[in-house]
Amino acid sequence: MAEQRVFAVSEAPIGWRDYLILCKPNVVLVMLITAAVGMFVAVPSLPDPVKVIVGLIGIGMAAASAAAVNHVMDRRIDEKMARTKGRPLPQGRLTAAQALTFSAIVGTVGISLLVIWVNPLTAWLTLASLVGYALVYTVWLKRATPQNIVIGGIAGAAPPMLGWTAVTGSLDANSLLLMLIIFAWTPPHFWALCIARKQDYAKAGIPMLPVTHGDDYTRLQIVLYTLLMVATTALPFLSGMSGYLYLLLVVVLNLRFMQWALRVYNAVPGAPMAMFRYSITYIMLLFCVILIDHYLIIS
Repeated sequence: MAEQRVFAVSEAPIGWRDYLILCKPNVVLVMLITAAVGMFVAVPSLPDPVKVIVGLIGIGMAAASAAAVNHVMDRRIDEKMARTKGRPLPQGRLTAAQALTFSAIVGTVGISLLVIWVNPLTAWLTLASLVGYALVYTVWLKRATPQNIVIGGIAGAAPPMLGWTAVTGSLDANSLLLMLIIFAWTPPHFWALCIARKQDYAKAGIPMLPVTHGDDYTRLQIVLYTLLMVATTALPFLSGMSGYLYLLLVVVLNLRFMQWALRVYNAVPGAPMAMFRYSITYIMLLFCVILIDHYLIIS
């Protein structure tokens, strides 16, 4: 007799915390910090407060919508992984239909706010980022290639560009430069986690780089992409967008990042997860440094 699989459905009442978890608030917070920095460095003084507030709300809601779709598409994977098996869908606290309905409402409201109160360009770019993460990355890339996080990182790198266009209404080379920094940062950031959680990804059948090419190859790629990231962080200074204060502080941040990358490369126990945690702090501090330098220029 063929084994029948039964999925438990929780009888506990649905709480607002379950919907909050769908939004991946920690991830969205990092995205909003980078978007806000893009808004403030896009103009010489202070940006329009209405566009800042509404822009961040709209971008945040779109990101939350994409995150909810990610929960739905990955629910079978999540139940196999120790890191994610406690999420609302694997635990049966929410159904896929409830999560998708929530995603549709939040995403529609977010994009509508951007169209009405900010500008159509930001709305279209935000929608493209939403589709890129929720569908292209989650549905296809994540399961198709070990380079998933590299290619899919384009969508995750968009927030500073979205913030820039929200207050200016146009694309600028410097906004793309900020996007490039996050794009180069994403692989070493995420591959460190993948090494730490390799068995989970293997069990779930996800072709992350350590699973398909091994730890040693992934460690080398982390070092190489860290070097690429360091090079991209020099561009704000070289382009004139940032000054010497930025250069000084980013060198300190980069030295620490490289230290962790080398520890991962040398297979120091516990280094991958420690590097992953530092990388989150790193990207938030880096963008704060960009913002501080913008208003306290040392020539």
